[in-house]
Amino acid sequence: MRHRKNKKTLGRKASARKALLRDLTTALLTYEKIETSMGRAKVVRPVVEKIITTAKQNSLAARRRLLGYFTTDQTVNKLFEVIGPRYKERNGGYTRMTKLGQRQGDAAETVLIELV
Repeated sequence: MRHRKNKKTLGRKASARKALLRDLTTALLTYEKIETSMGRAKVVRPVVEKIITTAKQNSLAARRRLLGYFTTDQTVNKLFEVIGPRYKERNGGYTRMTKLGQRQGDAAETVLIELV
């Protein structure tokens, strides 16, 4: 039975979903804004918020935790050197989603998700 299984699956198996979230998160933190579908943006938003909150701690344990999540060191370095200090005084709400309309190919609702 599927009772209380409220996770958004994005039509993928668990391993592909985790890889997609990691790649979207890496792209958003590297370029500070990405254009994607509404469903993906709604799923990636809490992941990014938690990662930025972890980066604000600026500890060795937090750095190692994020190094285990990301595949490149550049993203983790940017988190601790640029993004973490930028949001030091802010308590959540690090991202903004702006609707862009429907994609021409499949009429999916697209949004621009960016760091505030």
